[in-house]
Amino acid sequence: MAALTASPAAATLAGADRTRTMASDPHPNDTTQRTMLSQGPLRPARRSACVVVIHGEGLGRRADIDEAPVLVGRSQEADLVIAHKSVSREHCRIWREGDGYRILDLGATNATRLNDRRIDGESALADGDQVTVGESILKFISQDSVEARYHEEIYQLATHDALTELYNRRHFIEMADKEIARAMRHARPLSLCIVDVDLFKPVNDRYGHISGDEVLRQIAALLRRHARSDDLAARIGGEEFALLLPECDALAAQAFADRLREAVAVAPFAPGGEPQRITISIGVAALATGRDARPALMAAADAALYRAKSEGRNRVCVEP
Repeated sequence: MAALTASPAAATLAGADRTRTMASDPHPNDTTQRTMLSQGPLRPARRSACVVVIHGEGLGRRADIDEAPVLVGRSQEADLVIAHKSVSREHCRIWREGDGYRILDLGATNATRLNDRRIDGESALADGDQVTVGESILKFISQDSVEARYHEEIYQLATHDALTELYNRRHFIEMADKEIARAMRHARPLSLCIVDVDLFKPVNDRYGHISGDEVLRQIAALLRRHARSDDLAARIGGEEFALLLPECDALAAQAFADRLREAVAVAPFAPGGEPQRITISIGVAALATGRDARPALMAAADAALYRAKSEGRNRVCVEP
């Protein structure tokens, strides 16, 4: 059977009909979202320049370069710690000078390299430069680079707990090791509080995980409110938090912990819409002989927390 073909005249009439239809209804069955006119992305606010580890040990770590120089090295007191045997304790230093940035090799065994060339003394840095430190590679990102915002957001995701926005356990451990090493070297006091929400499982079981999550967010907000700017607050487990308190001995840490405990005890909680009294127990330990490293300090604070729980909860105990 021969195919039916519309005549040129019929095609013209059909096209005219379609034109009239579109004129009377400019969006016939139009479900496609129209493109918005835009002048392009807004320029991000000016931020600090930074170096980010893009290869090797320390992958993803970042250090902002503000007024103070940034020390890169294996030492726990470095601003950017790269704990690998190919890295010297004090490997290189990066700092701001006027409107530019410079880098200096500090006599490292494996000399610092800039864009795969050995640095002789000090050198200027440009956006996108790659710095080789032992077996790791760092990327320098200037303060005017859009890429700095991307790395800042990635760093935030890698170091913070998504629910409470406190530091996560991994980052807490990394930062605690640095702070403890610094305190021991300079003979300064430092204390650790481990906080646990009392009887949290029944709250979760009765009201559901969404309500339980809101309780944890409220407690995290109270931790932030009471912590000083130099304190390190983190969520290290399901309903467990940690606070590292530099320049704080056991007596001062106990007083701080008791204020925090009382603040939680009087705060209004309403999981599932029902008013509920929520309390916390806190174990405190200070740096001392035999607990001059993080694992021993955390074990001591855990032991104090266990006593607080066994003695009736809603209390603070200090490991002697």
